[in-house]
Amino acid sequence: MGDKYPILRPNEIISALSKKGFIFKSQKGSHAKYTNGIKTAIIPMHSTVAKGTLRSILIQAEIELNEFLSLL
Repeated sequence: MGDKYPILRPNEIISALSKKGFIFKSQKGSHAKYTNGIKTAIIPMHSTVAKGTLRSILIQAEIELNEFLSLL
């Protein structure tokens, strides 16, 4: 995975996803579901999101890392 994936807080990830049209759909426990109507991404609402988890979120949302980093 390398160091290219940053460790971020959930609100930073949500802010970037919202710029791509993702909105809050629902929450179950500590996991929030965001969707843009076509794709869905599950965000763990923990203190920080690990690099591997961020990678999975970006795969779910079909967003490239470079594009995501530009949205931060």
